[in-house]
Amino acid sequence: MNYTYILRCRDGSLYCGWTNRLDERVKAHNQGKGARYTRSRCPVELVYYEEFSTKKEAMSREYAIKQLTRAQKLQLIDAAAAENPLS
Repeated sequence: MNYTYILRCRDGSLYCGWTNRLDERVKAHNQGKGARYTRSRCPVELVYYEEFSTKKEAMSREYAIKQLTRAQKLQLIDAAAAENPLS
């Protein structure tokens, strides 16, 4: 399985990425071993994810999400949380 995900960083900023090992990737971000962007913004919290069968689909969705405004990303997160909370 491949995932596109959004993290909320300590400073309130959002980070979008893709992976095929979601739990391990979030842990890596929190250990300072993830993306350069999140290293100085730990801890991060997983606030959104989608599942895809292929890497190409996940990467394509990551790109699409990165094109959204912050307000649109927050709407996406809020809608998903209302439908199916992560916790």
